[in-house]
Amino acid sequence: MSTTVNPASIARSRTSLELKTYFRERDSVIFSFLFPVILLGIFAVVFGGDDVDLGGQQGGVDFARYFLPGMVASGIMLVAFQTLAIGLAIEREDGTLKRLRGTPMPPVSYFLGKVGMILVVGLSQIALLLVVSVLAFGVELPTEPSKWLTFAWCYVLGSAASAVLGIAFSSVPKSAKSASAVVVGPLIVLQFISGVFFVFNDLPSWLQNVASVFPLKWLAQGMRSVFLPDHFEGLEVSGSWQHGPTALILSLWLIVGLVACVKTFQWQRRDAG
Repeated sequence: MSTTVNPASIARSRTSLELKTYFRERDSVIFSFLFPVILLGIFAVVFGGDDVDLGGQQGGVDFARYFLPGMVASGIMLVAFQTLAIGLAIEREDGTLKRLRGTPMPPVSYFLGKVGMILVVGLSQIALLLVVSVLAFGVELPTEPSKWLTFAWCYVLGSAASAVLGIAFSSVPKSAKSASAVVVGPLIVLQFISGVFFVFNDLPSWLQNVASVFPLKWLAQGMRSVFLPDHFEGLEVSGSWQHGPTALILSLWLIVGLVACVKTFQWQRRDAG
């Protein structure tokens, strides 16, 4: 008698298992889930309630509110890209992926379980960021439905692109021991040049152009259009929130990541024979 396998049901079970595994790992909780909240708190405490100086122009918002969009964007990259890239490299080396591939579980259920975990953790992290911002630092959140609609599509595209890029990048580290250094190093550089830790306009123009190639700059800009007052649009380098280019570039990175996943993903180490 044959048994019907329901990929959706297995994916839900995998999501539950992935969530338990994620929150049991203290390193993951501190350096991906709580890290943006901790950084926002440091920025707010160090700079107090001073307004951001945007090239001699009065910004009209304090540091906590100005850096909130960057922390949201950075959190999405940390949860989706960093967690998957490092986690899959470890699972590949310790043989977990090879064993799972040998079970009747459809591969799509495994990856949907990862996606479910990313969505739950990512939304929980953003909810925590917003609650802390409002209650601890008095940040005003937008009330216009159009801004939350922008937040929704930026979050979906940013998370999807980051997730597939994380899966593809998991094949880059040669071992589980080197995975953290190989993944975290480039991500820190991207955060510095994408307007997460600094005012993007203060960067040299050539560095702004380099950052514009990568998705984090556009994700941070999209989130600034959600959480900053409308008059900040004129303070962007382009003088616009650039929603069209943001959607286009995040979609392109999503496609690039999907192609790279198909071409490079392996269920066991390359030297395993």
